[in-house]
Formats: sequence, structure tokens, C-alpha cells
Amino acid sequence: MQDKMMDAFNAQTRQMFEPMRKINSLMLNNMEKMTQYQLEAMKRYSQMGTERIRSATAVQDAESLRDFGAQQAEMMNEISQQMQEDARAMSEMSLQFKTEMEKLFSDAGQQMAEQATSAAKSEQPGAASSNSSRK
Repeated sequence: MQDKMMDAFNAQTRQMFEPMRKINSLMLNNMEKMTQYQLEAMKRYSQMGTERIRSATAVQDAESLRDFGAQQAEMMNEISQQMQEDARAMSEMSLQFKTEMEKLFSDAGQQMAEQATSAAKSEQPGAASSNSSRK
């Protein structure tokens, strides 16, 4: 009997912590995904900067300076577009995370409601039999 009680307690504990485990897992996965994306973006931007420094060291006369200035304008356009793409991608990841979190909370709420309903149903017959035994 004590084993059955411990098993029931363990099952209830697992059931209680399952939503938290899922949330923690989702948060960790999202953090890994966002961090990986940010590291890749940082690598792209640092490579762009390194290329610009190399181009600047190649300036030797007025003509190469003019070419460098034109390349700078192109590079700024490219960086601006890349930053917009990065912001869009981060926003999409955030929206996906929000949607998944809402689904987890909805599922957890539904599960709790079902457990409460089944607990209430299981208590009702027990209450009736205990009242009838008192009479």
C-alpha cells in the first residue's frame, strides 16, 4: 500500500512539474537559437569591418580614395540592409517563441482544468458513500 501511495505521489509530482520542464526547455532552445544567430551576425559584421579596413589601407592616391569613398557608400547600404534582415529574423524568432509559449500555457491550463474536473468527479461518489455510512 505504501508503494502505491509513493507511486501515486511520484506521478502527481511529475505531472505537476511537466509544464515547467517544457517551458524551461523551450526557453533554453530559444536562447540557443537567438545566441547562435547573434554570433553569426557579429561574425558577418566583423568581416565587413575587416574588409573595409583592408580596403582603406590600399588607398594610395586620389583615385583610389575616390573609389574607396564609393565603396564605403555601397558598404553602408549593404550594412543597412543586413541590419534590417537581422532585425526581421530576430523578430520572427521572438514571435515564434511567443506563439510556442502561449500554446504551452494553454495546454497546461487545459490539463489543469481536466485534472480538476476528474478530481471533483472522483470526490463526489466518495462523499455520498461516507454520508450514507454516517446515517
